[in-house]
Amino acid sequence: MLKNLLENTSLLENIYELSIAVLLLCSAFSVRLLKKVKRERKLSAFELTIDIIIRAEALTSFSGCV
Repeated sequence: MLKNLLENTSLLENIYELSIAVLLLCSAFSVRLLKKVKRERKLSAFELTIDIIIRAEALTSFSGCV
């Protein structure tokens, strides 16, 4: 019973780490897209807000991984 619980905990930790990696990857692609849009035209208020939130999230996530 305890062994199964430990295996499930390990599996959940791996899934959690994978989800963080996927979120960081999506954030990187979003930042790239917003940079491209920013070169073509001025960002709307919503896009600017999203850009700031994504960059702040990425900084906190990277600092937490170290």
